[in-house]
Amino acid sequence: MKVETFPLGPLQTNSYLACAGGLAAAFDVGGDPAPMLDYLRKNSLTLTHILATHLHCDHLYGVAALAGATGAPVWASPADRFLMDTELGGGGLMGLPLVAPFTFTDASPGEAVLAGRTCRILTTPGHSPGGLSFYFPDDGVVFVGDLLFSRSVGRTDFPGGDSDVLLASVKERIFTLPGDTAVYPGHGPATTVAEERRHNPFFSEFA
Repeated sequence: MKVETFPLGPLQTNSYLACAGGLAAAFDVGGDPAPMLDYLRKNSLTLTHILATHLHCDHLYGVAALAGATGAPVWASPADRFLMDTELGGGGLMGLPLVAPFTFTDASPGEAVLAGRTCRILTTPGHSPGGLSFYFPDDGVVFVGDLLFSRSVGRTDFPGGDSDVLLASVKERIFTLPGDTAVYPGHGPATTVAEERRHNPFFSEFA
């Protein structure tokens, strides 16, 4: 699997294309998806799914446009659906723009096939109630949104956030993955499970 990163939107959200065998899946489309569409066209890739790790507006600004351009279905957690009726999900928070409306299918935890690859959809709440992570065991890759960052974790002061729940999600769902698993967060550089177990200051017990 090849992962391409596109920092998009007003908060430069990491928007990803996970590509394999002529297929691709998009994660957290945070702004104008033109660069992603250009990449799909140039590489003759078919987009199979658009996934949201959580329904905060900075991860959603390009979802409607990408879905409209490709016809790919959007998946997200039903536990975050309420956020779309707030400024946090629908936009307007702190002067941020509004999110163009889109519809999505409820993503269920468990095994799925995305971009032709086996994916385990993990429930990882804490940053938001419906936070999801998408783990590709055969490729050693996990997309975690704003759950975990390089040497940091996601904020929990937004509605539905919970610091204890977030820390438990990381420990129980992410740190139990193989150490060489590449971790792709919603902002900032990629990291690995082993690096964060050893060096993330929020988890000193793993050092």
